[in-house]
Amino acid sequence: MTDPSTRDHWNRVYSTKQDAEVSWFEPSPEQSVRMLDAAGLTPLSCVVDIGGGNSRLVDHLLDRGLTCLTVLDVSSAVLESARVRLGDRASVPLWVEADVTGDWSIPPVDIWHDRAVFHFLTTADARTRYVEHLLESVKPGGRVVMATFALDGPEKCSGLPVARYSPETLAETLGPELTLVESIAWRHATPFGTAQSFQYSIFRRALRV
Repeated sequence: MTDPSTRDHWNRVYSTKQDAEVSWFEPSPEQSVRMLDAAGLTPLSCVVDIGGGNSRLVDHLLDRGLTCLTVLDVSSAVLESARVRLGDRASVPLWVEADVTGDWSIPPVDIWHDRAVFHFLTTADARTRYVEHLLESVKPGGRVVMATFALDGPEKCSGLPVARYSPETLAETLGPELTLVESIAWRHATPFGTAQSFQYSIFRRALRV
């Protein structure tokens, strides 16, 4: 089930703030697109964007001809905003309103993308549930593209505590089913003119059924 406090927090954020008023917003998700390309993205790929929020990634994927898309977010407010922005194209993605650690399921995907959700999971139980959903959703041999705050990144975001990772500690946390393929350090330029340290990593799911 969705934690009401989590849902209420993010609905409040997205109902009261414009895009340029939240630190994580980027007008163009260039690094995510680069990492998705490196992960083998094609127009035939099935992709889920975890915590899609106000990201413009779904717009870019639609522009590139993808038709097998899922956007998951805990906030009904931000999902409705995204649907309005996309207009007629909003009929293509599957929209899932859920806490990533709650009860939900989607058809199998080739690529799981998460920019800045996993680092909000600060308990072992929440991380375990996240990984369970990931392994239920990603096809054997599929890819996971994940961005989290780096070890020198912020300790809080949107007033909430976060966990910080290196590629190696993230790989250890995600477990043996996922193999680290590639990683890169990234400085995100916030709308406020500051910079935040992220790490982007690509993982490959084991080739077993």
